Amino acid sequence: MNFRDLVYRLYARRVEGRLDHDQVPKHIGVILDGNRRWAKASGGSAVQGHQAGADKISELLGWCDETDVEVVTLWMLSTDNFDRPEHELKPLLGIIENTVRNLAADGRWRVHHVGTLDLLPPETQTVLKEAQEATSGIDGIIVNVAVGYGGRQEIADAVRSLLLEHAEKGTSFEELAEVVSTDLISEHLYTRGQPDPDLVIRTSGEQRLSGFMLWQSAHSEYYFCEVFWPAFRKVDFLRALRDYAARHRRYGA
Repeated sequence: MNFRDLVYRLYARRVEGRLDHDQVPKHIGVILDGNRRWAKASGGSAVQGHQAGADKISELLGWCDETDVEVVTLWMLSTDNFDRPEHELKPLLGIIENTVRNLAADGRWRVHHVGTLDLLPPETQTVLKEAQEATSGIDGIIVNVAVGYGGRQEIADAVRSLLLEHAEKGTSFEELAEVVSTDLISEHLYTRGQPDPDLVIRTSGEQRLSGFMLWQSAHSEYYFCEVFWPAFRKVDFLRALRDYAARHRRYGA
């Protein structure tokens, strides 16, 4: 261990020691951004960047487990990413599939897919379904893997699900108009039954949500980190938690 690593560890331990676990967010959303730019800066390929980003996920979940976080949503592939060239998208999907398999095999996490399955290749769909089924009984952190996810698409899917459910019941449009509410729509989101994210972290220095959890993040706190996702460190994570704990959430009051 060199001097720099020692200083980093001591600083991380100091930040962690001052962290109030009663103020830790229960649900954290993470926009895993900067894989390709990290790879370019280090002389690697986009695929190498995506793999490095995937390898970072297990570290993040370990940190979440240590700090009593209960739900983590990882944005791994957006609906906009389908516009990427085939030579990049295909290996990226393979990396995502392997990552999801590893999360399920770990035995500590309850994997839950959020996104539109119909947009994904059959093999990816199968991996996501099997991981969710295999971990459904695990009493650990809920890990939402957002694959083929878009915030607007989620809201459209929720409204469509709501309409189909009431059509099967024979509910008229007039009757549905009388009962529709934000709570009713929330019951049809990909994350139904889960708490909304308290904190959303985005790496790479970009300061926008890009459609991430548009409905659920209405009252979320945001933390934008300059570092690219593959280089995200425990101290960066702890700083985000410390920053969150220092804020006063008013929920519009």
